[in-house]
Amino acid sequence: MTHPPLVVVMGVSGSGKSTVGAALAQRLGVPFVDADDLHPAANIAKMSRGEALDDHDRHPWLETIGGWLEAHPGGGVVSCSALKRAYRDQLRHHVHRLEFLHLQGGRDVIARRQASRPGHFMPASLLTSQFATLEPLQPDEDGVVIDVDQSVDQIVQQYVDRHPAGVAPTLDKES
Repeated sequence: MTHPPLVVVMGVSGSGKSTVGAALAQRLGVPFVDADDLHPAANIAKMSRGEALDDHDRHPWLETIGGWLEAHPGGGVVSCSALKRAYRDQLRHHVHRLEFLHLQGGRDVIARRQASRPGHFMPASLLTSQFATLEPLQPDEDGVVIDVDQSVDQIVQQYVDRHPAGVAPTLDKES
């Protein structure tokens, strides 16, 4: 049995989460939200000053994201860094049938992409801290890793090809 997909498109800043997430949601016919739009004002101000968020800053933000996922049992896609296992676990606490699409790329590729985003509140100076914080998906986490050094259409197609019915597999018996 399958359910509509609930997907978190994850990765460091500049990996293309928002663009890929919106394209994936459109392809799957489900709602999309950019988790950046769910940050409290204090988090945006802190990042705009070039200061990395800490776990205390992220906790309420992740709870808001988890609430959004819970509110979309018919499926949805969220773009969210989800850099640490603990953050992904916090989201899974809200929705057990959650899949992660990790957009992975080399530092040079990501830095180039980040440089092409003038005015974004996440300054390029925080890229080093993002890579230092990143904990790759573990074998027991439901998810896929796709290289970002290709077109958005190719990334979305690779994801969809892994789910021919266009839905994520059932991960729990309660959903």
